Amino acid sequence: MKRKVLIVVENMPVPHDTRVWKEALALRDAGYSVTVICPRGKGCERGHELLEGVHVYRHPRPAEGNSPLAYLIEYGSALVWEFLYALWVFMRRGFHVMQGCNPPDNIFMVAWPFKLFGVKYIFDHHDANPELYESKYEKRGLIYKVQVWLERMTYRCSDVVIATNNSYRQLALGRGKRNAEDVFVVRNGPDLNWFMPVTPDAELKQGRRFLVGYVGTMSIQEGLDILLQVAEHFVKSGRNDVRFICVGGGPGLPGLRQMARDMKLQDVVEFTGRVSDQDLLRILSTADVCVNPDRPCEMNDMSTMIKIMEYMALGKPIVQFEAREGRFSAQQASLYASPSNPVEDFAAKIAWLLDHPEERQQMGEFGRRRVQTELAWQYSIEHLLAAYDRAFAKLRSARQWSAEAMQ
Repeated sequence: MKRKVLIVVENMPVPHDTRVWKEALALRDAGYSVTVICPRGKGCERGHELLEGVHVYRHPRPAEGNSPLAYLIEYGSALVWEFLYALWVFMRRGFHVMQGCNPPDNIFMVAWPFKLFGVKYIFDHHDANPELYESKYEKRGLIYKVQVWLERMTYRCSDVVIATNNSYRQLALGRGKRNAEDVFVVRNGPDLNWFMPVTPDAELKQGRRFLVGYVGTMSIQEGLDILLQVAEHFVKSGRNDVRFICVGGGPGLPGLRQMARDMKLQDVVEFTGRVSDQDLLRILSTADVCVNPDRPCEMNDMSTMIKIMEYMALGKPIVQFEAREGRFSAQQASLYASPSNPVEDFAAKIAWLLDHPEERQQMGEFGRRRVQTELAWQYSIEHLLAAYDRAFAKLRSARQWSAEAMQ
């Protein structure tokens, strides 16, 4: 029997969601038949594509927003499309396992009807949604309680859980009450087959001596407002030899660009929006220091940011705030700013690195070695395949039990 898998991801199109795409290719390479359902987005407008042997179906998507109502419309619409597409795929070619990639935590609703036909559900836990909601809106309330309920039901529906780090594994064991043998840590490291340094482009610095790079989603909890204040701090202190480039899209991008204009930082800070992989590598390879200004909070403390390993893979020293999983990933490849004095201390850490080239090089080399020997995507594939082996073992057990019951 050829193993057939359906992956459902809601917050990003594929292949732009690099974690999901790496998972899909790893499963394909292991002999699985893989189908992905995701939203459409810039550069991913086609409704169906066969990409490198993976069927990708993309559904319509409302415009992104920052309000709870906008999220409700976006995710409610996506839920309907996901079910319709999943039903069509099930009838057209079938699938034995569905993998739901949050956020949000409502994809179990798509999976539940198919579980009646024996399909097993794998929950790929990207974000802790209750903590994510609290970090965005800095409050609890009815919607927060809904997030908690959705997470609880997701765990209950799941046959296997994929966690991105040990903090998320503890959530599955504790809040999710999952058995340890059903939870697998699959870290999101860079794929070193293509994510590697390229020749720096001095023109990106626009005559300045140094470049500070950032890549990630443009939204509230990413702390880009802090980074703008850091850039302003450099300017006001008379240091005009540093330029900042921030790569990535997201609902906060228009507001951040306006904030940069209001602070008169247009010549100092550039928000590129989403760029090609080639341009991303060119920008980060040119950077002297890379940053992760994620705002200190419970969500960011427990989450692993792929940008950290990407910086390390390119041999870049890092500045970020003190965070449990951030320190686990970067270790000596990063300096850690104090959240008690965020702007001044973050700026001071960047300035120290810029003024100490030998230390920059040593930190960058440490980070590159750590990725090459421990954190690259290649080291996560065996854990991903083990999670699927567990799901299919449950599928076989269920079929055997059903056959015996019919005798």
